[in-house]
Amino acid sequence: MSISKEIANTIVDPRAYANLARIDAAFTTLRKDAPFEVAEADGFDPFWVATRHADVLEIEKRADVFLNGAGSATLADKAANAFVHAVTGEPNLVRSLVQIDGKEHKDLRAITFPAFTPKALKALEEQIRGIAREFVDAMIAKAPECDFARDVAFLYPLRVVMKVLGVPEEHEPFMLKLTQELFGPNDPDMNRTGKEVTGEEAMNLLQQTMLDLEAYFGEVTKTFRTKPESCINSLIANAKIDGEYLTHRQMMGYYIIAATAGHDTTANTTGAAMWALAQNPEVLRQLKEDPSAMTGFVEETIRWASPVKHFMRTAIADAEVAGQQVKKGDWVMLSYHSANRDEDVFDDPFAFKIDRPIHKHVAFGSGPHVCLGQHLARMEMRILWEELLPRLSEVSLAGEPKLTQSTFVCGPKTVPIRFTVA
Repeated sequence: MSISKEIANTIVDPRAYANLARIDAAFTTLRKDAPFEVAEADGFDPFWVATRHADVLEIEKRADVFLNGAGSATLADKAANAFVHAVTGEPNLVRSLVQIDGKEHKDLRAITFPAFTPKALKALEEQIRGIAREFVDAMIAKAPECDFARDVAFLYPLRVVMKVLGVPEEHEPFMLKLTQELFGPNDPDMNRTGKEVTGEEAMNLLQQTMLDLEAYFGEVTKTFRTKPESCINSLIANAKIDGEYLTHRQMMGYYIIAATAGHDTTANTTGAAMWALAQNPEVLRQLKEDPSAMTGFVEETIRWASPVKHFMRTAIADAEVAGQQVKKGDWVMLSYHSANRDEDVFDDPFAFKIDRPIHKHVAFGSGPHVCLGQHLARMEMRILWEELLPRLSEVSLAGEPKLTQSTFVCGPKTVPIRFTVA
């Protein structure tokens, strides 16, 4: 069965991802009837849609055939892709770790990889715990209600990542604003126009945001080349490959992916976790009675949120996937959102269960492009909940949470809660 026009248009619609019932219905139908087929959505080049866990993993492992940088690494319509090619001469607006392959990817990843290992991050644990306590105290002071997304989930991961990067605290609002613009250009609440926009207009807005980020990080480079420090931004500013500093696009892409992906995905997951707790009071009781359940809780919130909804790959050779013939040049969507709700892998996938097998989800990707910051994300979420949950006795929703309108990175932009302090 091929993908219907209705479903094809749904999975490319940013508004659909802000409506869980709508997007889940579309992908559930695809997993059942057309798990790996071509979508032909209005205004878009045709693309294959990998909806099942096994197919997503297989494509990720075949990084020699399915490349990030051979085409757009994120879903964009024809007009947006044409705009990017005209502006950059390349398929992607940014040249970061998620838009490159092979030796370049390996060399760039090696620059900061040592700083993101569990051993290296252990040294930051007490500093992160201090930040968590600061935000927990501020939340408790707002009792009995707050908007957890805006008051905690957006700001706590931002503070952590900015400390790791070496960004001054007074620059955090600027970085939060630009990150939300970068990942939510189609959302009137997030973009700089406050309006609904077309795909091409969204790309134009992204370029404006990119120019602001590049201006900022140009000054960062000057600062850390003059006076190097032991932070991620200093590593990027002073990094060399084969004796040469990174190119302008490599360096700017690195700064941008570290600064934005480093907190926005964690913020979305943290907001979703509180949403799940408010809807499942037995989970809060379980975690308070059995702190050892924390690891399962963190992993389930990552699966549940799946903040990165997709990445795109482009085949550079003919290949077979799920019994289908993919041709050289074909574009493929890896739907992490769908794969993390695959009924063949997850029992009762739409239920929030903290006793699932650990690390089965694909929210951090797999293969050579697996998320560089996954250990930091897990640590900062664990520490926040270790500090917050003992201070809560009850939590419930105080209104309907709202999700960002985005086909790429999506999560709660509001999570109004009512809570009782323990």
